[in-house]
Amino acid sequence: MEITGKIIQVLPPRTGTSARTGSEWVCGQYVLETMEQYPKKIFFEVFGSERIQQFNIQVGESLTVSFDIESREYNGRWFTSIRAFKVDRSGAQPAPLGETLAEPIVPPFEPSGESDGTDLPF
Repeated sequence: MEITGKIIQVLPPRTGTSARTGSEWVCGQYVLETMEQYPKKIFFEVFGSERIQQFNIQVGESLTVSFDIESREYNGRWFTSIRAFKVDRSGAQPAPLGETLAEPIVPPFEPSGESDGTDLPF
């Protein structure tokens, strides 16, 4: 699966030790916001220090992220992870820098002077 958006947050990586092998692991954590009419925020992870360094994801970048979704059960509760395996900077449309939504221009209301008190200004 793929999703395109802008990185709005880079969280501190999670680290730990594998119970089976005893080796150290690291997992980068990121939040991407889609560029739709109603943007959605998606939290995803990148597993492994090599991939974290290779992807070098920074806040403000527009990316297309390829990922796998996996759910697992633990003590009767279900948990879902979104794990990225590929990051593409060329397919993402860059977000315009400094662009903000403009406030609509509404002319001030000026009564005509001919009112019987029942006219509404809209």
